[in-house]
Amino acid sequence: MNVTDRREAVRSNAKYLRNVRPIDPEEICEYIEDTPHPAVVRQDLREQAADLELLEREDGTFVPADDEPVPPRRDTVDGFPPAYEQRVESLLADRYGPNWADGASGDLLRSTIRRFKAQYLEGAPVEYDEDVAAGYAIYHLPGYYAATQYTLDSLATRGLLQRNLRVLDIGAGVGGPALGLVDYLPDDSLLEYHAVEPSAAADVLEELLEETGRNVHPTIHRTTIEAFDPAAASSEAFDPTRAEEGFDLVLIANVLSELEDPEAVLRSALDVLAPDGAVVAIAPADKQTSIQLRRLERAVEDDAIGAEDALEWSTDAPAGDDRDSISVYGPAVRLWPGERPSDRGWSFDVRPDLAVPSFQQRLEDAADETDEAYTQGEFVNADVQFSYSILRRDGQRRIDLALEPGSWAKMAEMDRHVPNRIDLVAAKLSHSLSDDDGQGSTNPVFKISDGSERVEHYAVLTNETSMNRALCEAEYGEVCSFDGALALWNDDEGAYNLVVDEETVVDRLV
Repeated sequence: MNVTDRREAVRSNAKYLRNVRPIDPEEICEYIEDTPHPAVVRQDLREQAADLELLEREDGTFVPADDEPVPPRRDTVDGFPPAYEQRVESLLADRYGPNWADGASGDLLRSTIRRFKAQYLEGAPVEYDEDVAAGYAIYHLPGYYAATQYTLDSLATRGLLQRNLRVLDIGAGVGGPALGLVDYLPDDSLLEYHAVEPSAAADVLEELLEETGRNVHPTIHRTTIEAFDPAAASSEAFDPTRAEEGFDLVLIANVLSELEDPEAVLRSALDVLAPDGAVVAIAPADKQTSIQLRRLERAVEDDAIGAEDALEWSTDAPAGDDRDSISVYGPAVRLWPGERPSDRGWSFDVRPDLAVPSFQQRLEDAADETDEAYTQGEFVNADVQFSYSILRRDGQRRIDLALEPGSWAKMAEMDRHVPNRIDLVAAKLSHSLSDDDGQGSTNPVFKISDGSERVEHYAVLTNETSMNRALCEAEYGEVCSFDGALALWNDDEGAYNLVVDEETVVDRLV
C-alpha cells in the first residue's frame, strides 16, 4: 500500500471511530492493509489531526476536540516562560557563539537594536535580516507575548474564544503573538496555526514553535501578506475563502504600521474571517501607531469588505453577505446608536512590567558604559504598553449597551453642556495620563469615550471620595456612569474636561 492510500485508510478509520471511542493507533493499524506499525499510524493521525479536529492525549490516543469556550485568565503575566527564554538563549548561542552578548557579536546586536528603534521612531521601514530578527527576539518578544494574552482576555471574558481554533497570524514576526496565544489556551485545546512571515524572523518563529505542545499544528507561509493566497491554508475539511467558514481568529500584531496599504490588509483579513470570528489587531502604544490603528478600525467599520482597493483574495461570498458589516468589539465603544467617534483616538492599555528576561539582561550587562551612545537600561524592555482593536462580523460588542437621549449627556453635544454639571456614561480608555510628581499633588486624568465624541474627553479627578473612587478602580475599557460631573472646555488642550469631585458619583457598569 502506498503512502497516499495508507493515509486515506487511517483517515477513514478515524472518521468512523471518532464518535465511538478514543482512536488508538495500535487498533487502527490492524484494520489497514499491510498492517503498518502503530508509530506510522500515529504520525499519520498527528499530521491530519487539525483537519479531523482530533486532540492527541498523553496516552497516545486521539479524541474529538472540545469546542467549549476558553475561560478568561485575568491573571498578571509576570514574565517570559523559562522554556522560551532558554530557547532564545540557545538560538543566540548557535548563531553568534556561547558568549553572544560580548565582543563583536554583542556590539552587533546592540547596534542593531539601536538602529531599528531609531528607524521605528523616524517612521522608516525596517529590513528584517538575521541580525534584526535576533534583535527583535531579544527586545520585543516578551512584551508582544504578554500583550497578546491580555488582549485575548477581552474575548474570553464573553466566552468568544474557543478551544478548537483555526488561526491566521499576519506578519507573525519572531513569534510573540503565537506563543502568547498558545500559552493562553488550556492544555485540552486544538490549534491549527497559519503564520504569514516572509522575513528571516520566520526562522526564529519556527524554532520557538518547536517548544509548543503536540496539539499545536503550525504552518509557516514564507511570503508577504500581499502575495499570500488563503487557499494555501485550505484542507479537505476547511476552506477560509468560503463565506460560511474562515479563520476563527486573525492576528495582526505590531505590523500594520509597517505595511504599504494597511487598510487593504485589514479588509482582506476580515474577508477570510469566520462569521463568528474575530480580527485582533495590536499596535505599540506610541501616538503615531495607536492613532493609526484607531483610524483603520473606523475605516473598515460598517464598510463593504469587497472594496476596490482590497487585496485580490478570492471568495464566493454573495453580495450582501454579513462580511459587509463589521463591528468594533472593543476596547472602543459605541454607546449611542448611529454614532461613531471622530476624535484622534489615542488610547492604550498599560499592564505591570515583566520580569527582565535573562537574554535582555545579558545584553545590557555587557554594554560598554563608557560608550557615548549608551543609555542605561536601553536594552531592557520589560514595559507592557499596547493599543489593540478587536473587530467582528457578527455585531457582537464587549460592552453591549445602547443609550437613549434624555437620561444622559452625549459627548457629541458637549459644547451645549459647558459649564454645567451633567450625567453621562463613558468607557475608561486609559490609565492615568497625569504626570505625578511623587507627592500626590497631580490630579489623575483619564481618557473617556462614549463613541460619539468629535474631540478628546478626559475625566479629571480633583477630589477622590468613596463615591467616585470607581473611576480609579475601573479597568481599561470598562464603562462607568458619571453623575454630577462638571463639564469644562480646556482651551490649551483643545479638549473637554469632565471634572470629578466631591459632588460626583461614579459607578462601574457591569
